[in-house]
Amino acid sequence: MSSVTVRVPAKVNVQLSVGPLREDGYHDLVNVFHAVSIFDEVVAKESESITVVVNGKWSDQVPTDDNNLAIRAARALAKHAGRTYGAELIIQKDIPVAGGMAGGSADAAGALVACNELWGLGLPFEDLMEIAGDLGSDVPFSLLGGTAVGTGRGEQLSELPTGGTFHWVFALANGGLSTASVYAECDRLRAASGAQVPWPQLDDDLMEALGTGDAYSLGAHLSNDLQQAALNLRPELGPTLEAGRQHGALGAIVSGSGPTCAFLAIDALHASDLALSLTSTGAAHTAVAAHGPVRGATLA
Repeated sequence: MSSVTVRVPAKVNVQLSVGPLREDGYHDLVNVFHAVSIFDEVVAKESESITVVVNGKWSDQVPTDDNNLAIRAARALAKHAGRTYGAELIIQKDIPVAGGMAGGSADAAGALVACNELWGLGLPFEDLMEIAGDLGSDVPFSLLGGTAVGTGRGEQLSELPTGGTFHWVFALANGGLSTASVYAECDRLRAASGAQVPWPQLDDDLMEALGTGDAYSLGAHLSNDLQQAALNLRPELGPTLEAGRQHGALGAIVSGSGPTCAFLAIDALHASDLALSLTSTGAAHTAVAAHGPVRGATLA
C-alpha cells in the first residue's frame, strides 16, 4: 500500500474540571470529551524518512520539525514496532491551531492509524491507545471519538452513552492560546483567591443530559474550570460568549484552553442561523456549524 488517508475530528470539552496542582506539575482532571464534525485529514505516503507537510487554513501556524506531534506519533509507532520506517505525512488542516479543539492531538492520532496501515503493522487498537497516551492527554480521545470522560491527566478514558446528535457553533479566534499558559493562569488565580481547590467530580446532571440527548439540559450544565483563565488572557472572548447567548445559544463556553468559543444550538437550522448571526454582527470573524458525536480517527 503506497498511500493511506485518515480523517480525524476536533473535540469540545462539555465539562472540564481541574483538580489541585500536583507535585509533577500536572492536574487531575474530569474531562468530558465530545468529538465534533470539524476534521483534519492525514495522508501517509511511502518515504525513506518521516516528514510532514501541512496544507490548509492554519498551515502557517503548524511546525514541520520535531515539534510536530504527528511526526512524534509516527516515530513512537515505529519504535514500538522495533523497526525503522519512513512516511511522508500530509496534513490538511481544518481544526484550529492552539484553539482548544485538540488539533495537534487529532493529527497525532491520524498519523498512528495511517502509519499502522501503511506499514502493515496490524497493531490492535489497544496498542495504539497506549502509544497515544504517552504522546499527550488528548491523543487517546482523538483515536476513540464519540463522547467519553477522561480522568487522570485526561488520558484514562471511559466511553459515555449519548442519546442523540448535538448541534454546535464554534467561533474561531484570530491567534491561539498556549495550553500551558492557560493552566498557569488558572493556578495563579486560585493561589490569589486562597480558596481550597476541590477534587474534580463528574456532573451527574450533565451525564443525564448526554444520555437522554437533552440539548437544553446539556447547555445549562456546560462547565470549564479554565474559562476564567482564558478570559483573563484574551478578554475579547467575553463579548463573543455573551453575543452567542443573546442570539439564542443554549449554552456558551470556551472550548478547552481556548480561545475557540463553543455554542450549543437547538438543531441544525438553529446552528446555521447562530453562526450567521455571530459573523454578521462582528461578534466572530469566523463561525462554523458542526455536530457531534462523531467517530474518532477513521480510515477514509
